[in-house]
Amino acid sequence: MPDSPGAEFWRHLKPIEDSRRPDALPEVHLAQAATDDDRYYVPFTETVGSRPLWINVKDNSWADILRAKEAGLVNRHYHPHEVFAYTISGKWGYLERPWTAQAGDFVYESPGEGHTLVAYNSGEPMKVFFIVKGPLIWLDENGRPDGCFDVHDYLALCRSHYDAVGIGADRVDALLR
Repeated sequence: MPDSPGAEFWRHLKPIEDSRRPDALPEVHLAQAATDDDRYYVPFTETVGSRPLWINVKDNSWADILRAKEAGLVNRHYHPHEVFAYTISGKWGYLERPWTAQAGDFVYESPGEGHTLVAYNSGEPMKVFFIVKGPLIWLDENGRPDGCFDVHDYLALCRSHYDAVGIGADRVDALLR
């Protein structure tokens, strides 16, 4: 139940009855998505964690909060599909690009773009909301493909971590749409 309205102009509107189609899944609502609770961040690399928010196996895509509490690194990779990012806090960028993202910055990554994601020491954790479409193709030091990480790998990683920290894999399964 949402908060009761005060003096909002719409306070007398009634909710739609039967607002969800018979086969529709409920929305995902996660309070405090960018929490500081370490349990919710699945170790993605040694220095960066990912909080899963939404996972779509059919489209090989997911949304997450990527977090580094201090200097961090996500190994070289490229995306064959587009990626969207919104910076919540901290500073981050790609070694291959001329910009550094800070709180409030939006980044659109074109398909086929290779990069090395780095998080800076900035006095606050780097937290970035990402929508990742398609797999990450890992790259070697010369920029050549050296492995793949897709939604199935992400799901397995998240389920394993959530079980290990006592949250439970079913919490990850609830994010599947």
